[in-house]
Amino acid sequence: MDVSDLNYLLALGTVAVQLLTVGLLVVFLLRKKVAAFHDIAESVGNVGMWAAFFVSLIASGMTLYYESLGFEPCPLCWWQRIFMYPQVVLFGLMTWKRDFQVRQLIDYAIVLSGTGGAIALYHHALQMLPGSGLPCPATGVSCAQRIFFEFGYVTYPLMALSVFAFLVVVMLFVRTRR
Repeated sequence: MDVSDLNYLLALGTVAVQLLTVGLLVVFLLRKKVAAFHDIAESVGNVGMWAAFFVSLIASGMTLYYESLGFEPCPLCWWQRIFMYPQVVLFGLMTWKRDFQVRQLIDYAIVLSGTGGAIALYHHALQMLPGSGLPCPATGVSCAQRIFFEFGYVTYPLMALSVFAFLVVVMLFVRTRR
């Protein structure tokens, strides 16, 4: 598959994850007021750990795949990976052991995703506002260099931010599961 085709598919997937995340957040916030949302919340809580595992696995795999294609990650990309990669192991262990109610591990996942998401948001701002004077910690590949840009706003850091946001919202469902 051509890289431009893969980029387009990943951008479509990013938009889908963003829409799903917003929809799930609405369901989470209104689950006690709307009966149908309560049922959806229960379902998401039941399958949320599996969804988190597969989404984090795909996101981590894609970062490694792009690196194998010759796309060298910048320092902020590495920091985002530091907060994504352990979650694959965390979610994998939790699904394998079927131990979905370990609140502390869910809280760790939320903190990892929140921190990674904050780094991704900064990185996205750095790429969208290159003349803003935001500092870039790069000594090699510049963090402000926009290699990927689809639909007028989707960048690599925004893809990471979208995944981190999805993971936070799904973990909220899993955490409140009965």
